[in-house]
Amino acid sequence: MIKLQEEEIRQKIREREGLISRNVLLKEQEMTRQQEELQKEHQKVLYWEAQALGEERKKLADLRQEIERQQQRLTKPQQIAYQSIALKFVPPQTVVKNTIMAFLVGGLICLSGQIIKNLFSQGGLADKEASAATSALLIFLGAFFTGIGYYDKLGKVAGAGSIVPITGFANSIVSSGLESKKEGYIYGVGAHLFTIAGPVLAYGTMISILVGLIYYFAK
Repeated sequence: MIKLQEEEIRQKIREREGLISRNVLLKEQEMTRQQEELQKEHQKVLYWEAQALGEERKKLADLRQEIERQQQRLTKPQQIAYQSIALKFVPPQTVVKNTIMAFLVGGLICLSGQIIKNLFSQGGLADKEASAATSALLIFLGAFFTGIGYYDKLGKVAGAGSIVPITGFANSIVSSGLESKKEGYIYGVGAHLFTIAGPVLAYGTMISILVGLIYYFAK
């Protein structure tokens, strides 16, 4: 009885192999039927394999692996067709435009930072104090504009131009907290505040220590 069913399964595998070799694009209902049939065959062979011994078990293991390979190959024409359709809807890449916008917006943020620093210096602050105050103000502005929703809109246009400056660092912290606000201020905002910025801080600190040690011993 098992031998007869095994031969029937092998015959069906050969028939399906003909469809696969011709890259036939099956309709949804037919694909579902074929997959269900393959699944049933796989379960049968797996059950027989568990009960068989010696050479018979090896043959059934080979049959099971052949069914598993066919399960993967059967959907390949559908996957290729889906990918070709999906590619038609992929928006064209605008590398030059993105580069120009990142350069302009990032440059404007840095220019604003320099102007703010000059104003602090003119107000009587020393160079280091003016730099620290400028960084603090830019971080505040980045967090503030993220909170009211403008910085994310800027990021869609500027890309890396809004991420690389220090305002982008503030944006990464505040946006992570805002996304988790519904979970509460402790388990939501507090727990997820450094989801994005945390690895930057951790690895940045480690690398800075490593570079400092190399510089110290190489000096």
